[in-house]
Amino acid sequence: MSATDQAAGSTLVERLDALYEYDREPVAKEKLRGWGTFIAMFSGEHVAGTEFVLGPLMVMHGVSAFDFFIGLLIGNVLAVLSWALLCAPVAVKVRLTIYWQLRKIVGPYLTVAYSAFYAVVLCLLAGAMVNVAVTAISIPFGIPNPDYLAGDLIPTAPWMFLALIVGVVIAALAVLGFDKIAYFSKISAPWMALVFFAAGLAVMADLGTSGFGDFWRVANEKIFTGQPIGGSSKYTIWHVIGFAWLCNATQHIGMSDVTIFRYAKSWKQGFASAFGMFIGHYMAWIASGILCAAFLAEGFTNPQPGNIAMFGAGIAGLISVVIAGWTTANPTLYRAGLAIQVATPNWKRWKVTFLAGAVMIVTACIPAVNVYLDRIVSFYGLFFMPLGAFIFVDVWLFPKLGLTSNYAEHKGLLWSWPAAVAWFGSFFVMLFFYGKDQFVWLNQLLGEQPSWLANIEADLMFMIAPEWILSVLLYIGLSKIQQRNSSFTPAT
Repeated sequence: MSATDQAAGSTLVERLDALYEYDREPVAKEKLRGWGTFIAMFSGEHVAGTEFVLGPLMVMHGVSAFDFFIGLLIGNVLAVLSWALLCAPVAVKVRLTIYWQLRKIVGPYLTVAYSAFYAVVLCLLAGAMVNVAVTAISIPFGIPNPDYLAGDLIPTAPWMFLALIVGVVIAALAVLGFDKIAYFSKISAPWMALVFFAAGLAVMADLGTSGFGDFWRVANEKIFTGQPIGGSSKYTIWHVIGFAWLCNATQHIGMSDVTIFRYAKSWKQGFASAFGMFIGHYMAWIASGILCAAFLAEGFTNPQPGNIAMFGAGIAGLISVVIAGWTTANPTLYRAGLAIQVATPNWKRWKVTFLAGAVMIVTACIPAVNVYLDRIVSFYGLFFMPLGAFIFVDVWLFPKLGLTSNYAEHKGLLWSWPAAVAWFGSFFVMLFFYGKDQFVWLNQLLGEQPSWLANIEADLMFMIAPEWILSVLLYIGLSKIQQRNSSFTPAT
């Protein structure tokens, strides 16, 4: 390598090393951002590729029109309130990433465990978004999209090559940090929402709608019919409310988005989440559900995001799917890079972000991820949410209860046993109530269940709120025991 090449390579590494994101300390005041940044980020991230997956999932699970529209309304209001009243106030108070705030509360061991598990799940979700984007890019090249339900467990080699290219682009943008991600969302969000709306509107005539007055009739008869498709389970209004509220549970009540809102000037900017919820998780879910129904009504199969977007909006639809996948994958991979860095503190953020990008590309080539995305989202919310509950309790309730906040940091503990017991205890209790009807081995182990237990039919979507309450009660009670039995007095 010539001296010029070495200098260029060295300069690139130095420039990447300089991309500092306040990984281990509070964000500086001059780096705080206003409303526009968060409106754009939420609009970009939640008017996203997942909307082309989750809207059709509701159709496949036989949601009725009333249950869908009203359930989405209630669930999205609860999600916005969770971001604005729980997550954002904590974020602007501590101005730390969730990983470094957790380190103060639960100690380095549990923080590394949380970060490692969470990074894997974030890579999985980012991979789902790469998958969504490639289902659109593959169409002009004549590359068939994998059909998991028809037995395609892995895509073709050309499809995986496209996934590699898309993944590298997404990883490169995530490496550039918060400001570049926010800028990308600002220029993408407005027109993506219009494409979703226009595509849904365009196919209504194919379903027999002759005017606005026909919409509700067609919605009930041909779109959200209340009849599951392809052996899917039946979803009710409670499933819709639960999923709309809790599909981002890890981000809001699980406090993951303190990492994002640490850049906010005011906690009130948490209400910017409404732009993501009602443009993305309301209008876009409805539009993609309409597209899926129209696609199936025409006799087509394999309702992949790219396929239904091409059906509804042509090339504009394909471009929208690609950008929608990117605007979700970028901040997701950014979070994953920060999570991995907790376990690899001597690595620069750009290195771990590219490592996360490699895992993302692999998961993008597993079609089953998108098919079971609702289950994956529910499981990861159930597993990670208690840690967010601990942050909320530690920041706001411990001072009022006479308990020491950031106890693990003050005491120099490597791990907090109250946090460990409350985390895994609450998770396994909820998993038991769900698993008794879902896992054959557990059902056989229990034998004939008492009537009170047999009558509890707990779906994953219904378990996260009870788990939050249980984890809070356990954590407070056990922390009182821990601190009462300690002679430690924090410095004033």
